[in-house]
Amino acid sequence: MTQATSNPKRSSLVYLFNFRKMGFICKPMFVVLTLLVSWSFMHIVGSVPVDPTQGFTELPLKSSNLVIQSPYDLPKSARYSFVKDVHKLWVYSTDKPHSKQSKTHPRTEIRISGYDYSSGVWQFEGHGFVPRGTSGVCIMQVFGATHPRASTFMLRTYKGSLSYYRTPVLVPNIWGRWFKLNVVHDVDASNLKIYIDGNLVHEFPGQGGTSHYFKVGVYGQNDASYYMESRWKGIKIFKKT
Repeated sequence: MTQATSNPKRSSLVYLFNFRKMGFICKPMFVVLTLLVSWSFMHIVGSVPVDPTQGFTELPLKSSNLVIQSPYDLPKSARYSFVKDVHKLWVYSTDKPHSKQSKTHPRTEIRISGYDYSSGVWQFEGHGFVPRGTSGVCIMQVFGATHPRASTFMLRTYKGSLSYYRTPVLVPNIWGRWFKLNVVHDVDASNLKIYIDGNLVHEFPGQGGTSHYFKVGVYGQNDASYYMESRWKGIKIFKKT
């Protein structure tokens, strides 16, 4: 015999309307409480995920389009693996940058090559994973912006949350679970939209620049953890035609 599971929306509304029938709630208070119940229900159930790729065309993506950037003094296999369709990228805060000439922090990133863009509407899609302990690191970026900026967007993780650069926080409690990321960049309209698990979590203006491309992996920032890792699968590139 199974136990019935309560429906938070139905039980709350039934309770409210029974209270109303008993004459304990005046009309203004009834309206306010109805709004509060509706608001609470939306937060319990959550918004309905959407498919941001509708209206876009998927572009062919080969291994030659995935260029690995990792510490220049180490073989790529020391900081990158691809097993069972999962890209695993890791780096230490004491590692060298990706080139001798670079003065940037350590990184192991996949640079999407062959699809640099300067106009139109482009989209990145991928499933990401950040293990517990990885913090102070960029795990995805839209490269290219007006000087002195280098990027139009960075998705970073700090202490288990995903954030737009340092702030605002987009999604908390991300450690140890897979999430789906969609980044839509409308260059001509100077607009970007970020979707996590099909939900629009942030929309913001572009940062200029004459050329852009997508990157994923780990790129140390301020307050980086000693060990940084992210995993990616199902990487796709789309363009609106």
